[in-house]
Amino acid sequence: MNHIQTAADAGRPRGGARKAGLRRLSASLLALTAAGAVLLTGCGAGGGNSSDGGKKSGDRSNLPLPAPVQPSGGAAERDQEGEQSDAPVAPSPDYLSTFALDVDTASYGYARRALAGGRVPDPSTIRPEEFVNSFRQDYERPDGNGFSVTVDGARTDDERWSLVRVGLATRAAESERERPPAALTFVIDISGSMSEPGRLDLARESLDVMTDRLRDDDSVALVTFSDEAETVLPMTRLGDHRGRVHKAIDRLEPTDSTNLGAGVRTGYATAVEGLRKGATNRVVLISDALANTGDTDADSILERISSARREHGVTLFGVGVGSEYGDALMERLADKGDGHTTYVSSRDEAFTVFCDQLPQNIDLTARDAKAQVAFDPETVEQFRLIGYDNRKVADEDFRDDRVDGGEVGPGHTVTALYAVRTRPGASGHLATATVRWLDPGSRAPHEESGRLETGSLRDGVWTASRTFQVTAAAAYFADALRSGDARWSSLPGGLPLGELASRARDLANDTEDKDVAALATAIGQADELDVCDADCAR
Repeated sequence: MNHIQTAADAGRPRGGARKAGLRRLSASLLALTAAGAVLLTGCGAGGGNSSDGGKKSGDRSNLPLPAPVQPSGGAAERDQEGEQSDAPVAPSPDYLSTFALDVDTASYGYARRALAGGRVPDPSTIRPEEFVNSFRQDYERPDGNGFSVTVDGARTDDERWSLVRVGLATRAAESERERPPAALTFVIDISGSMSEPGRLDLARESLDVMTDRLRDDDSVALVTFSDEAETVLPMTRLGDHRGRVHKAIDRLEPTDSTNLGAGVRTGYATAVEGLRKGATNRVVLISDALANTGDTDADSILERISSARREHGVTLFGVGVGSEYGDALMERLADKGDGHTTYVSSRDEAFTVFCDQLPQNIDLTARDAKAQVAFDPETVEQFRLIGYDNRKVADEDFRDDRVDGGEVGPGHTVTALYAVRTRPGASGHLATATVRWLDPGSRAPHEESGRLETGSLRDGVWTASRTFQVTAAAAYFADALRSGDARWSSLPGGLPLGELASRARDLANDTEDKDVAALATAIGQADELDVCDADCAR
């Protein structure tokens, strides 16, 4: 069982190494990168933004190179000694970790709903990155499209293990007046299971409020599905037609079974028919995703709408509802459908998604965004990316813009957390993180980088910045909830849930952040339900 990632598996997509042959390049070819990588260690110190970021891909002169080939002899021997128990795999020569960006938060929302109802969520539904990405961060934001990059870290109580945080931020969301017009096709589940309180009734109320909040130059279409799908309102410019939209929403009633595949296909067809140039064209799927008739396979559904996604750039925003929720299907649709998902279980959460966060959920500032972290083998012995298990990308595909990445809107932050074990006495360059994306309009590629030195690691997780502590608390919480899944070992520095809840409550008081207070409550509920924590996992 391989839990701690070394570079032998860090860059491979889950399910196989489809380009493993490229990893057997001769040492002489890999050595060509070593001299350039050495230059990286002398280009400034500490975490933060690179001064030469934002360049198009054609200008490679100042971009970070992969870390040099692992040296033979002592360093190689130290790797084998350090990995015998947890990761009996030889390190690869690149020390890279590559993944597609993801701003989903549905896993955290659904876990909170389950715990509030007295149920322990299924470990297979726990995706740590969606817990971490559910909280506000204070990363510096760029002025235009694309990302800023912040890299920081803190040492844990476990010997030589640290948590390293890679933080990416898009520009602040513009006001409603400044964003591009939107052409939104709402695909609404009206199957019998949506009759439960907090499902279709919540969707109707939210859509009514959102219709009044949208601008006159925005357009809306409505598609419903149960055993069949129907376009009940073609793409309609709001203007003086809000009453028509409200009437269509008010007529929504739950009926029969859940043919989600038909709903998605009809939704995309309606979006393409009403496509608007210069607007953000997006399908918004609202469902419990409990598909039980018709096409229920995510990949098959996506194949049927591939031309709408690839040729017309229609993206997907999935909104999950219900105490029973088809998490795996919704997550797969969003990840491979150029979009993201969230989960709502209350009126306040729904209004936040459909009203307060409307610009960031419908606009785009980056397409096919991918991140690559190059760890320095002179200072790093082992590393493990926490989460993003379904978003891994082959290292050699980082700059292949044909390979799918993530779509990210304004006002978003993306956080990736790594568990990193440094070498004894390590000092100097630790890691360089690079994000690559395509401009949503021109499709021109851009990159931005940030780096971290060992001297910039804080002495302790719980003495680092408050946002770092919140990030750690969310990751440790997710780790505890999926402790029943034999694929994962415990994160270094974990706390018993009771102590973690106390830490979270202190952070909530210090930050006066209601989202952190909700995190503390959820951790406390898990503790009361006897979820296995850092103590029992050991």
